Amino acid sequence: MSEITESEERLARPLIRLAKLVGVGTSYLGMSHDYHEIDDDVLIEVLAALGIDASSESAQLIAIRRILNERYARLVAPTVLHIAGSEDRVLVNTGILDVPSASITLENGEPYQGTIEVGPGDGSQAYDLDGTFISNAAVVIPADLPIGYHTLHVKVADRVQDATLISAPDRVDLLDPMKGGSLWGWMAQLYSIRSSNSWGVGDYEDLKTMLVDAKQKTGADFVLINPVHAAEPVSPLTPSPYLPVSRRLINFTYIRPEAIAEYATLSEGDKNAVDGLHADTEPLNGDSQLIDRDAMWRSKMHALWIIFKAGRTAERQSVFDQFKADCGSDLEAYATWCLCYDKWGAPNGEEGNWERKFNRNSPEIANLRKQYPDTLDFYRWLEWIAAEQLSSAQQAAKDAGMHIGIMSDMAVGVHPSGADVWWNPERFAKGATVGAPPDMFNQQGQNWSQPPLSPINLETTGYEAYRNMVHGMFARAGAVRIDHILGLFRLWWIPENRSAMDGAYVYYDSDIMLGVLAIEASRAGGVVVGEDLGVVPDHVADSLSSHGILGCAVEWFEQCDGVFRAPSQWRPYALASVNTHDLPPAAGYLEYEHVKIRERLGLLTGPAEEFEASAKAEQDAMLAMLVEQGYLDADFAEHREDHEADIVDALYRALKGSPCKLLAASITDAVGEKRAQNQPGTNNEYPNWRIPLADAKGNVVPLETLFDTPGAQRFAQIFNS
Repeated sequence: MSEITESEERLARPLIRLAKLVGVGTSYLGMSHDYHEIDDDVLIEVLAALGIDASSESAQLIAIRRILNERYARLVAPTVLHIAGSEDRVLVNTGILDVPSASITLENGEPYQGTIEVGPGDGSQAYDLDGTFISNAAVVIPADLPIGYHTLHVKVADRVQDATLISAPDRVDLLDPMKGGSLWGWMAQLYSIRSSNSWGVGDYEDLKTMLVDAKQKTGADFVLINPVHAAEPVSPLTPSPYLPVSRRLINFTYIRPEAIAEYATLSEGDKNAVDGLHADTEPLNGDSQLIDRDAMWRSKMHALWIIFKAGRTAERQSVFDQFKADCGSDLEAYATWCLCYDKWGAPNGEEGNWERKFNRNSPEIANLRKQYPDTLDFYRWLEWIAAEQLSSAQQAAKDAGMHIGIMSDMAVGVHPSGADVWWNPERFAKGATVGAPPDMFNQQGQNWSQPPLSPINLETTGYEAYRNMVHGMFARAGAVRIDHILGLFRLWWIPENRSAMDGAYVYYDSDIMLGVLAIEASRAGGVVVGEDLGVVPDHVADSLSSHGILGCAVEWFEQCDGVFRAPSQWRPYALASVNTHDLPPAAGYLEYEHVKIRERLGLLTGPAEEFEASAKAEQDAMLAMLVEQGYLDADFAEHREDHEADIVDALYRALKGSPCKLLAASITDAVGEKRAQNQPGTNNEYPNWRIPLADAKGNVVPLETLFDTPGAQRFAQIFNS
């Protein structure tokens, strides 16, 4: 049976030609291989979000001609990719008789000393650019060009043009222990795990302790944590770590005030004030029902202001000044946004609000910065302290012997009213958000309310924003997990005021984005994991594998037509886990917590009995696989209510039976927690991202004894055997 494709008549239409010219998909296959063609009005609105007028056929023809003229008028594309160790050919637009020349300035500012040859182009037909015929030639990028972000200078006759030349390794190499085996670690929601020294919410010092204890007490080599991207400066704080205000900076609400160097030198009065504020939050540590970020932050922010105002030594101030210089405009963007939020209130998207009214060049913004220089510097300082403490946690992990340490999670995007979008709106599509088309799990599709990065801006700026973000994450982590890594290939854009069903895929240059990942991971000696759950096109899976990017294998998802795959059949290049943060922990899943939540909150689209029956059938199939593969005693499966812990252990023994290069154990599973951290499809109906770590009886599990618990020790024995 031949694959359904667009008709020749449709492909010849100006709108379809224009969309394809700029990487907008005009049709797609759904999860069930159902074929869809995108409606004209949706395509027109998606193109408008890219800044292209396609409102009429004449406008479409004009846009096609303009875009082609611009591409042929330039000597070279603004960003080009080179794979280190091989020769690559970069096309240069030339006149019929012109011969180009080229030179390269390396990332360190020095000229490349090797020979750069010129060869024939791709043989494509000459293009008529206003009466001048444009052909092309090829600049040959040498195989010995070092890895890095260089500048290619191209000259044709009296014209010179520069391009960002990204020279990347062909793949991310596995760490030595992963080449012939695997490494294992823990998955943790950092905010949920408190110690006696916490301020009601887990923090970077708790993370440091967690990492060291995980290595020393269980032999783990990493801890995967929730995203710690930058958040709001003032309560109420957004609970979801997947809706940050900036992905370039980190969350300073996780600072531990007493771990700041200047705390030790505070005056007696200031120290007593900080200690008193800490004492106010201590009861929060014993709350097993809800994480109260806002109560924590009201006290902690006051304490941090006291420490900031106490000043620093000249040496420490010098380090702070260097941090500000290194972060540059990204830090100024976030600190200024925080100042505006602090003095003028939350950005709310309304027309008269400062976020809509002013931009980074507005005189009102300059005046506010001059009016409150201390507060502005306070927000810069908070970011510096947060970066220091997160870096210290990673260093402690490495010093303890962890091969990876922190595995940071990268969110798909940012808040539409956040610092990244406000300061640099040109980086984002205007009038569209990211989501997912309808599938069997979400029949109406999904809208994540996050503006997508513009592929046009990425190309013209040498992918600078993306490069800086990835570099910043690897600066303080041994691995990065990328949520929805399909977004490096394509994103579902939903025009403003439309349903999630009315969108289109916009395609990105995945080779360049994966190349950036390979550069930064290789420089850091790190690992990249891509969350690739759901339907992944074959070419995406092949590309990730060829670049050394690990995917995700979730045990409850490793099934086909109701039959679970034996772990031995899972792909090696993956991070294997029993569950995800969107599912209840193993004990809760076995007790059908996911069914109870959905029924209680009215999230079921069909009869509750039907969903419960399917959940029971799924559990029966899982236990059948565990028994068949020798991971679970048949009698335990028959009397599952009496052997819940044995079944959970069997789920983890099965992970150990896979060839996956990374294995992850959930801390919630180790302590017997049953509540889900997040229930997709809800906001405040369920306390998403606000569930403290507790055991099966609802008692708080403190960090001090976490890895001494029987479950943590059993899991360690399973993975270390």
